Amino acid sequence: MKKPSRLSHVRNIGVAAHVDAGKTTLTERILFYTGASYKMGEVHDGAAHMDYLAEEQQHGITITAAVTRAHWREHLLQLIDTPGHVDFTIEVERAMRVLDGCILVLDGVRGVEPQTETVWRQRSHFNLPALFFVNKMDRPGADYVRSLAVVKRRLKTEPIPITVPIPDQDCIVHLIDRTRIRFIGEQGEQVLAEPCPATLWDRVADLREALLLAAAEVDESLADLVLAGLEPDPEALRASIRKGTLAGQLCPCYGGSALRNLGVQPLLDGIVDFLPAPLDRPPSLADTPDGERQEIRMGSDGPLAALAFKVQLWDGRRHVFARVYRGTLKPGDTVEFQTGDGRAQREQVARIFEVDAGKKTKLDQAEAGQIVLLAGLRFATTGDTLCAPGHLVNLERIATQAPVLGLAIEPAAGTDEDKLLEVLGKIQQEDPTLRVEEDPETGQRLLRGMGELHLQIVVERMEREFGIHLRTGRPAVAVRETIGCVASADALFAPPPTPDPRQPDLMARVAVALEPLPRGGGERVALRPRLLPEGAELDPAQLRAIEEGLRGGLASGPLQGAQVLDLSVRVTEVELFGKGSTAEALAAATAKALRKALESAAPRLMHPMMRVEVVVPEASLGAVLGDLQARHAVIQDTEANGDQVAIQVEAALEPLLGYTTTLRSLTQGRGQFSMQFDRFDVC
Repeated sequence: MKKPSRLSHVRNIGVAAHVDAGKTTLTERILFYTGASYKMGEVHDGAAHMDYLAEEQQHGITITAAVTRAHWREHLLQLIDTPGHVDFTIEVERAMRVLDGCILVLDGVRGVEPQTETVWRQRSHFNLPALFFVNKMDRPGADYVRSLAVVKRRLKTEPIPITVPIPDQDCIVHLIDRTRIRFIGEQGEQVLAEPCPATLWDRVADLREALLLAAAEVDESLADLVLAGLEPDPEALRASIRKGTLAGQLCPCYGGSALRNLGVQPLLDGIVDFLPAPLDRPPSLADTPDGERQEIRMGSDGPLAALAFKVQLWDGRRHVFARVYRGTLKPGDTVEFQTGDGRAQREQVARIFEVDAGKKTKLDQAEAGQIVLLAGLRFATTGDTLCAPGHLVNLERIATQAPVLGLAIEPAAGTDEDKLLEVLGKIQQEDPTLRVEEDPETGQRLLRGMGELHLQIVVERMEREFGIHLRTGRPAVAVRETIGCVASADALFAPPPTPDPRQPDLMARVAVALEPLPRGGGERVALRPRLLPEGAELDPAQLRAIEEGLRGGLASGPLQGAQVLDLSVRVTEVELFGKGSTAEALAAATAKALRKALESAAPRLMHPMMRVEVVVPEASLGAVLGDLQARHAVIQDTEANGDQVAIQVEAALEPLLGYTTTLRSLTQGRGQFSMQFDRFDVC
């Protein structure tokens, strides 16, 4: 395979969208037209190259972000196809963390959907330049201009059309080159470009004008040409659009139908023309162990810095996906990274692979800019920065959301208990949004995740990959706790004296004050207590113990043992009793005082609140709205789109469990809905 020698000829990009917008189908076409794949796999046939997991083929959706490689115009494209279902949003988050740019796929009929907005926020967090591909333009009700208008209104960005799909003529118009492009051959592999006929150009002239004006905003020299009514050179126009795209001012937009092989090759040109090479991105910022900030500049010079962004079990063995930011990495090299408790851990990389979906090929070396798979790392996990020994730095970690749904699980055969614990440990390393907890009331083991589909897929994988058959309970909603009023309490920790006269009697007293915060306020902890007796001081171990006592107490509230959120905790007073006020005594006194304060602060349960979009036929609108109101949902907006109506709703998660079945019966199988976690709140 031809390997570009310069980072300027590399594009690390992701394909992201709302579920069922056509991401994987688009990726299959990209692989076929670039020659990376000899045939087009179809999602509906369970034969997509990128959906290699058995569960992906069975359910017809993408579950895990898959990495692949392709070549176009002497450039290497490293592609990550991400899931669209909200339950697997961590896959999008960690893919975005290591990418340089992305393609957002829209359904030409539905436009911007809820998960599109989530993906856009994730993209915005990392300031990734983006292209839009408005897909499914061959379907009734698809509208390219309306889709761009919705992008501008809801995503607050400037979409500029590069190609305009003309489905009734089975072609597209390229607005920069002023050409009509047809895709002929059995699978649209032959691209025929010709000057655009005047009658067809008249239909898209307004969009060409919008393109010129947007490009002129970026480049003053171009603005002078446009205002003078002169025709800018296509290459100057491309340079201006690239400048605006890299700066985040513009988002070039393409249209077509991936399934009908319409408009994909111009999008590939757009990836090369407008999305950044690794060197076009600003340097990454990293923290050193002594608290300093350091810039990590992309390149082979300097000590190794690579971000481990995903752990995956491959053929039953632990592998780690990593993006190399600086330096080089070879099989046998020792890497160092900082663990969660601040220790420096060293491991040896046994083998390095490049990845093509479900296949891996050995590499002799990984260089800056590459995304590779590493074998042999037993302890490195998602978010760790792999460094050359003695050059420890920490790149920005990957944020994870708290799980919102729990499922009681137990092995069908009692002898599988030890094996189940081992497998659950491996699965949690792969997926940071999974938690395994014990129900404080029933003692059952709970598997917590992001939704019903998420948990279903995990259970299926455990049965298929590890041969563990499980009995499961009904899904139960994860709750959090908070407080309703200001409260304070103090507690004396003084256990019975020890019989050993050489051991000091443990004793400590701590007072705390609590105050509720607005929703989403999290936990604020202040450690500036008044110390008794006068002149006493807390050593670092004692301070850590007080903080650990607070963190431990907030992890288990008084109502259901759930995490306590949205409150401020202040340690107001600490009384020391000589050598008896050990770190252990202070931690126990702090936890005891916090428990008393929480119990007197009007504790309340908070349930997960979801943002929901329900799309139904207009004829079913009344029945669906009535059912949603019966579930205590708050209707926020309805928007007609042809004979379909999109309903925006806010609702607690619990009444929505199993809603898919109800919606199907209310709409004769034609309705669909999607939801995403918004916040925990008191219902």
